[in-house]
Amino acid sequence: MSKSVGIIGYPLSHTISPVFQQAALDHEKLDARYQAWETPAKDLTKRIELLRAKDCMGANVTVPHKEAVLQLVDELDMPARYIGAVNTIVNNNGKLKGYNTDWGGFLRSLKDDAGFIGKGKTACVLGAGGSSRAICYALGWEGVSRLIITNRTQARAEDLAKELRGVCKRVDVLPWSDALPKVELIVNCTTVGLLHSTQEQESPIDTKRLSAATLVMDLIYNPQQTPLLKGAKQAGCRTLNGLAMLVYQGAGAFELWTGKQAPVDVMMRAAKNALR
Repeated sequence: MSKSVGIIGYPLSHTISPVFQQAALDHEKLDARYQAWETPAKDLTKRIELLRAKDCMGANVTVPHKEAVLQLVDELDMPARYIGAVNTIVNNNGKLKGYNTDWGGFLRSLKDDAGFIGKGKTACVLGAGGSSRAICYALGWEGVSRLIITNRTQARAEDLAKELRGVCKRVDVLPWSDALPKVELIVNCTTVGLLHSTQEQESPIDTKRLSAATLVMDLIYNPQQTPLLKGAKQAGCRTLNGLAMLVYQGAGAFELWTGKQAPVDVMMRAAKNALR
């Protein structure tokens, strides 16, 4: 019987996950189809229940549902429980388990694609949603000396910071409008600059204030060069988009669904071709 698996989010017009995940499934000769399940918040519970079907392997979860699905699955792995966000669901005979592979994909992309190790560094995370939570916990586990969180709704950033004070050596919250201090890493976890969004042409921060010593990473991968990354390059910064992280976290999900080692090279090649 052919299996199904997919990605749940809203909107999904920008996603290339079906392209590289299907390439991996085909490469491993698995009889399964990966689909885009665009799901508004009002339909989320019903969509998650459909994952319990015998022919469904599970799903990826993306914005804005990574936190909401916590209450809709039967079990959580430890990182998902700590982080408070799920990006992968596995169906095991009708029981749904939520995982978070974002944090591992993020750290791998920093190390392998930017040569950056967070231990002892100062990092700033833009945003306080589900993706931000994974990034903040990953940086805490990596041993950053100081973590700065800034979000348009400061109360939400404060709530996240309180959780992280047992994970990070030092966590501070700065108002969104404040000039960013000199940091070694900035990670944009917002959707500002995302293709087809209302803020596609915008940068979440004033890039003229950036230090050339800063690595600027944007979790957005479509477009590959967001206004933030373009401005950061002009300021002399090293930059990294979210494509590698996307593929690495997707590889983690693939292995959870299939029990097979993910063909990362195949997935990366398919992802790059999709963006071309």
